[in-house]
Formats: sequence, C-alpha cells, structure tokens
Amino acid sequence: MRILGIDPGVATVGFGVIDSERGRQSFVRCGVITTPAHTPLSSRLDRIYSDMGELVSTFRPDAAAVEELFFNTNITTGISVAEGRGVILLALFRAGVPIFEYTPLQVKQAVVGYGRAEKAQVIDMVRRILNLSATPKPDDAADAVAIALCHARSATSQLLRQGGNVCTTI
Repeated sequence: MRILGIDPGVATVGFGVIDSERGRQSFVRCGVITTPAHTPLSSRLDRIYSDMGELVSTFRPDAAAVEELFFNTNITTGISVAEGRGVILLALFRAGVPIFEYTPLQVKQAVVGYGRAEKAQVIDMVRRILNLSATPKPDDAADAVAIALCHARSATSQLLRQGGNVCTTI
C-alpha cells in the first residue's frame, strides 16, 4: 500500500510518501509545497490544489493520511491553515484517494508509543522506523512522513471503517 502523508498549512504543506507491505514500511520521498508570502490567499490555495494534484499523479497513493488541526493560540493563523486543509481534502477527494484523518496525539502514539512525545522524539523515531541515515528535512516533511507511518500502523486495525476516516468510537 502506498501512503501519502500530509501536514497541512498554507505557507508550507509537508508531504511524505511511504510504502507499507506486511507490517514493514519503506521510505519513498518527502518534501514540501510552498506558497509565496504576500500573495493573495486565493492564489496560495490554488497553488496547493494544483500541487496536490501533481503529487497524486506522480505517486499514485492508495490512501492519504492528513493531520487534523490543533488550534493553539493564534486563531487567525489557524483559520488560514484550516482553509488550506480544506483545499487539500478537496484535491484528494476529487482524485479518488481514500482520506484518513489523525490527530497529533494519534500520530505521536502510533510512531513513538506515547501521545505526548516531543517533536524531536517523533522525528527520530521516523528515522529509526524507516532505517534512514538522516532525519527527513524540513520538519514539515518529517511530520508528514510520521502521519503516513501513523496510517500504516493503524490501517490494519479492526477499528477502521472502510472508505476512509478513522473510526473514533467503539
């Protein structure tokens, strides 16, 4: 199964692609989609939509894992990130890619085994799990790989419903 992990944003969208077969994951590629600062939001969203289409065409994922938003203190930034996330979900949906959504806590739990792990711990575990010589860069790309790993480790769970979206109730 090929998994595309996405760390949503507007200025920077992280992506990570892994293959997962029989409980083993292998690294394919990671990187970021960037949009120019000081340009209209609509232009930035259009760029994200187009680049998501290119990622899907290039890597042909069987599933996409997208991080759910965690609002901290800056609600203005959170709103624009939510708009970017909406465009990402739309692009994946229109491309026919099943979408699975995970909270930061779920990603940390799946990758590190502890839902309150520090960012450095998550990135180091990504390196170890995928047997990489160095951690993926930049951090947004490493986060996206962690999100893909979360799905790889959760995809065999009986708690997942068919067709996307993580089952949150038992």
